[in-house]
Amino acid sequence: MDAEVTELVGPKGRHDPDRTMNRHGAEPATVTLGGRRVPVRRPRVRTIASEDGESAQEVPLESYTTLAATDLLTEGIVARMLAGISTRRYPVALEPVGAQVEQTASSTSKSAVSRRFVAATAERLAELHARPLGDQRWLVVYLDGFSFGDHTLVGALGVTLDGTKVPLGVVEGSTENAAVCTRLMSDLAARRLDATRGILFVVDGGKAIAKAVDDVYGHLAVTQRCRIHKERNILDHLPEDERPLVKRKLRAAWAKPSAAEARADLDALARSLARRRPGAAASLREGLDETLTVTRLGVTGTLLKTLASTNPVESMIEIIRDHAHRVKHWSSGDMALRWAAAGMTAAQAQFRRVKGHRQLPQLAHALERAVGYQPAVSDVAHAATA
Repeated sequence: MDAEVTELVGPKGRHDPDRTMNRHGAEPATVTLGGRRVPVRRPRVRTIASEDGESAQEVPLESYTTLAATDLLTEGIVARMLAGISTRRYPVALEPVGAQVEQTASSTSKSAVSRRFVAATAERLAELHARPLGDQRWLVVYLDGFSFGDHTLVGALGVTLDGTKVPLGVVEGSTENAAVCTRLMSDLAARRLDATRGILFVVDGGKAIAKAVDDVYGHLAVTQRCRIHKERNILDHLPEDERPLVKRKLRAAWAKPSAAEARADLDALARSLARRRPGAAASLREGLDETLTVTRLGVTGTLLKTLASTNPVESMIEIIRDHAHRVKHWSSGDMALRWAAAGMTAAQAQFRRVKGHRQLPQLAHALERAVGYQPAVSDVAHAATA
């Protein structure tokens, strides 16, 4: 700050007839240093009153504005909390600044840290739900449920044309709750998640989420049922000794390049299970066609593995849970949503493009064919020119 003052008004004690500003003493202030607020003396600068009667004005110092910004403190608090530091132990994790400075520091108490963290995570939740979605070509949206204590949430993860993964939203409730799922899908639509050219929705198997997708997006939504969830549901109806064989048959059928052949094999498996294990057969037949959506779209190779399950959104959920693993008491749904939003923001910084992203242009064309998309004349002319 002293260096900036010297730059503005010149060296102290040297007369300068062209000077337009003067030093104006100093006043008490605080700045952020190493995750705490510390007191300083803020130097002041004022313009020189002009001869035509214009009064002197305070000149803000850019250095002080930067150092005094609470964003620096808040970001540090959020980073440390997401790293597993509790509010009680927050001061232990701070950068050392010396005993003398430490004695005068503030904003490190449990209550002060908690207040700032609540405000910061609430802001992240609001930003997540306000993020416009109309500026991207979205190819895939993953939807899955997860829980924090007694609170169940549903999270959405989007994939753009170049394979970038982006958290889209989170709501409190389960994938079996129709009102919750419809609210999430309606919010995405209101933020202009455009499905005109088709979007592949990969869902965990909850009936309500599938219905909500269909209610909001209709035929423009192409739904893929997570094969891992489906396999798990089927095997849960079987004794341990019968599971390996059924698992091999399921995976062999899903590996078929032809959807018709895969469907025939799965129907045969359901018939073989129907007499002795009717629960497993019913589970297999429920939503069977939706487990073959990616096969019908012609997806193969690495991208097939990426799109056949909700693993990408579950990876995001694991990152969220890892950041919140030290939380022992979830006092409210709002708290769960705030932590989820903060975790999603942190997870996005760790994301890589989806595996098989080089095949996404082919998926884009397959989705357009599946929903019967017809490009406008202007789009065709633009493509021809390009």
